[in-house]
Formats: sequence, structure tokens, C-alpha cells
Amino acid sequence: MLPAVNRMRDSADFRSATRKGLRSACRYFVIHVVAGNPEADLLVGFTVSKKVGNAVTRNRVRRRLRHIMREYLDVPAEKIVIRALPVSATASSGELRHALHSALVRLGIIHD
Repeated sequence: MLPAVNRMRDSADFRSATRKGLRSACRYFVIHVVAGNPEADLLVGFTVSKKVGNAVTRNRVRRRLRHIMREYLDVPAEKIVIRALPVSATASSGELRHALHSALVRLGIIHD
């Protein structure tokens, strides 16, 4: 579970992150990152549509991504939105972790 201060809840935050943020895609998800004040708390949001699967599958994908994202709460970004793609339903946690790390490196948010 993400701490409450890091959970994105406002639709305006989702909208601004997806429109203004840097974007990187892989086969499992599309990630939108708004770089910003490293002193501010990072807001993280997840979008998992019905194309991913039924409610059980969508919640499993969301829980896995949320758990993986806990390791990256100290990145210098203001907002991160992760939009899961249908193939993420069959991915292992290790594959999702590797893809998320690679996406953040590609965007220049973290360095390997």
C-alpha cells in the first residue's frame, strides 16, 4: 500500500500528468511523469481499464504496480501516472518491476 500522501486521487492531477508529463511506453504499461520539486511529496496514480480483465485481474495488476512503485517514492518527480495495458495481466511481478525501472531510466528520472 502506498502512503496516503503519495496517492493521487484528484482527476485534475491525472489529467495534468497525462497531458503535460513525459511519456514512456513498454509492452506492459504507459508511464507519464511530471518532473518537479524534489522536496514535494510524489503523487502516484494508476489507471487499469476493463481491457486488462475482470475486476479481480485489474485489482491484482494495480496491487502489483502499487507495491513495486513503493521502491521509487524518493524519485525527483512531482506526479507519476501508470496506465496498465492488457498484457500486464499475464506479466509476473519481476517483469513489471524490470519494465518500470527501465521506463524511469529512459525518462531520466533515475540513473542506473
